[in-house]
This record gives sequence, structure tokens and C-alpha cells, in this order.
Amino acid sequence: MRFTSSFLPVWIVMFPMVMTAVIYYVEQHSEKMRNALAVGTSLVTFLSVAALYPYIMAGNIIEYKMFQLLPSLDISFRVDILSFSLALLSSFIWMMVAIYSLDYMCKEHGCNRYYPVLIITLASCMGIFMAGDLFTLFVFFELMSLISYVLVVHEETVEALRAGYKYLIMTIIGGLALFFGIIITFELAGTVTLSGATLIKEPSTLAFFAFISFLIGFGMKAGMFPLHVWLPDAHPVAPSPASALLSGIMLKTGAYGLLRVIFHVFGFEFMQREGWTVILAVVAVITILLGSAVAITQDDLKRRLAYSSIGQMGYILLGMSILTERALIGNIFHIFSHAFMKSTLFLCAGAIILKTGKRSIKELGGIGKQMPFTMFAFTLAALAMIGIPPFNGFLSKWTLSLGAMDAGVPFYVLVLLLSSLLNGLYYLPIIISAFFGGEPGHEHDHVKVNEAGYKMLIPIAILAVSCLLFGLLPTNLPFDLSRVAAEFLLRGGQ
Repeated sequence: MRFTSSFLPVWIVMFPMVMTAVIYYVEQHSEKMRNALAVGTSLVTFLSVAALYPYIMAGNIIEYKMFQLLPSLDISFRVDILSFSLALLSSFIWMMVAIYSLDYMCKEHGCNRYYPVLIITLASCMGIFMAGDLFTLFVFFELMSLISYVLVVHEETVEALRAGYKYLIMTIIGGLALFFGIIITFELAGTVTLSGATLIKEPSTLAFFAFISFLIGFGMKAGMFPLHVWLPDAHPVAPSPASALLSGIMLKTGAYGLLRVIFHVFGFEFMQREGWTVILAVVAVITILLGSAVAITQDDLKRRLAYSSIGQMGYILLGMSILTERALIGNIFHIFSHAFMKSTLFLCAGAIILKTGKRSIKELGGIGKQMPFTMFAFTLAALAMIGIPPFNGFLSKWTLSLGAMDAGVPFYVLVLLLSSLLNGLYYLPIIISAFFGGEPGHEHDHVKVNEAGYKMLIPIAILAVSCLLFGLLPTNLPFDLSRVAAEFLLRGGQ
């Protein structure tokens, strides 16, 4: 690996942060200009991340130190193949959601608050993925967590405020745990940089406390059992585009943090030798089965999708605990897959709720006849979630299963198969009822329902088709990035 210095990571983080203030100022005078700047900012951010592609794929690691706060404590940025992959994914999904928001939010209140928060949260996520040390990661992680509270409570209903309060409490708990883990790491290693060898090399009680602290801090954001309690309440009450980002991207910041902890703080051989991966595996299996089982009982469409996200994040945690090459490839690729699948589902759910005003799955019989495009996209993403070939969800589960077999733990394959069955039990009834349910001529109490506007349908279409193409195409960019990232991590992140 070759190291090079570039200001581009700083630009990627600071540009949307500066544009937040510009959008806030402009929106006082022109809503159209505000909306255009929000979409334009997300587009420029995505293109800026994409511009790193030739440098990263050539084997470069980009590092840039902004300034030193204290001795051995910096604000720094570092872009390797893993951080580039997740920044590229996040900025693309953000761009799709920003376009979707133009129609979805046009009649909503609080847009002057929504768009600046949307963009500064993008900046925070870019900061997390491109952080060069644990302290910088912590700063942006806390900024994202606290700012996204505004998205959770956007509707300002009693339910939203209650969910926001629970989210805020869990965020504070997770932040304190994360800070405690970073302090221990600094004490044991004398630095918290992510650019060198593993930081903690000797087992100790303090090292174990650091691992548990990181597991709580990042696991809370990832929706890990038993720290998932905020998620089923927060996702349903947030605006649907915000739900797509909360589930599709922000959950992944927790997974990204855990990957950095495993491979840069402790090292995967250290984790396996001490048996700490067993803790992660047990929690992952419970998370998978709990999320999938509880999702079946939910009648609220977005709440069912929220519990589904918990189960799906369990796959990613399971891949981290297995730590064979193919398991790690499947783990990273499922981060991509879940982002596309769940973003599609939440955006489809938002279109349905916007046009019908109904959230109960029991009331959506026949909706596929009136909103066929939306429900077809929902169906593609749902089949991918179940793991039916040739969708991307099948490819990630297949690769995870192969990784489990490589590690000699076929039990995990049975867990994945059982989870796929449960996924079918809570997704297929929605699809069947939508296309074959309802009484002809009497759907939705004689109220004519039309498809959403093209600004909502285009992002939905792009994301839904991606669920198919990224499981079918012979040249699969997300899978190739996942493979290179897995090889990079297993080499020690060098």
C-alpha cells in the first residue's frame, strides 16, 4: 500500500457542512433554491467521493492531518478501500433520498429545518467513514447521532417526541460507552490512530472493558440486541426519506465502527484467540432471530420494516464474528445490499403512506393494482431481502454461508436459512395482499389512488433495479469493492 496526502477527504466532509449554513440562509428567501442546493450538495459530495476511485483502486491510502488537539490526539482523515466503499455507498443513497424528498416533503411542515439537517448529517457520515483516528470518528459519530434526533422528531407528534427521547437516551449511553473505550485504548496504546498496526496487543481486564465499551457504543447504533430498543420506535415516526437513511446508512456507521475496532484496535487473531468473537456471534444470532420473529407480528408497515432492519444487521454482525475471508466479503457486501434493499422498501412505504394515508398492512389489500410501479419496486426489494436468487440479498447470504462453512460452523448456515424463511413470512403476505387482495372496484373505500410523482419514482426505480443488477451482473462493483476491502482488512489494514 502507498500512502499519499490529499485535501479531498477534508473537502468531502467540509463541503456539505458549509453548505448546511448556505441552505439555511437561502431557504429564508427561496424554497426552490433551498431544494436545488440540497440535491446539488449531495450530488457534488457523491462525485467527489467517486473521484477517489482511481487513487484507491491503485492501492493508495489517502491521509490528511488537519491539526493536533493534544499530544498524540489529532483531527485527521484517512481513506482506504473500506472507508471509500462505504462513503461511496452513503453519498449515492443520500443523493437518491434528497431527490425523493423534493416531492415527499413539499407539503410537509418544517422543511426549513429538514434540509439543513439532512445535509449536515451527510457531512457527519462522511466524517465517520473518513476518520483517521478514533477520536475524529467519535466527534463525527456523536454529531451524526445528535443531529439525526431532529429527523426522528420531525413530525412533532406525541409518538415522535417519545421515540426521540428514547433515541436520545440510548445515543447518550452509546456515546459514553464509546468514549470510555477510546480512553482505555489511548491509555493502553498511547495513540488512537487507525493508520498503523493494531493498537492493543496484550490481553487484560482493561482491554476487555474496552471491547465491551466499543460493542455497546457501536452496537447501539447498529441495532444490536439488546440495544435495539430505540430503533422500532424511531424509524416509523420519522419521515420516510429519513427512515431510509436511518436504516440504510446510519445503522452501517455502527457496523463500520465495529469493523475498525476488530481489525485496527485489537486485530482479528487477537479477538479469536481471546474468544471475544463468540460474544459477538451469540449476540448476532439473537439479533437475527429476534428481529425477524418480531417483524412478523407487526401490522404497521414501517414498524415491520424497522424490525426487519434489526434482523438484517444481525447478518453483518455474524459475518464479523466468523472472520473467514468469504464471511468478511459477505459481511461487507451485505452492508451494500441492505442499504439498497431497505432504502427501496422505506421509500416505497413512504409513497404508499403519502398517497393513501394508511400504514396498516391489513388496509393495503389491492394497493398493487392502483400503485403497480411502487409495489413492483417493493416486491423486487422484498424478494432480495428474503434471499431469492438472483438478487443481491441472495449473493450476500450465499457468501456468508460459504464463509461459515469455511470456519466449520454450519449452524450459522441454518440460522441464515431460518431467517430467510421468517423474512418470507413477513414480506410475502404484503406482496400477495397488494396484488391479489382487496375487492375489485372497492379498494380503499372508492378513493382513487395514483402513483407518486416522478421525483419520488425515479430514486425508487434506481434503487430497486440495483437490487437485481448487483446480484446478476458479471461485473459487480459493490461485490468487487467488498472483496478488495476484505482482503485489505485481513492483511492488517496495510
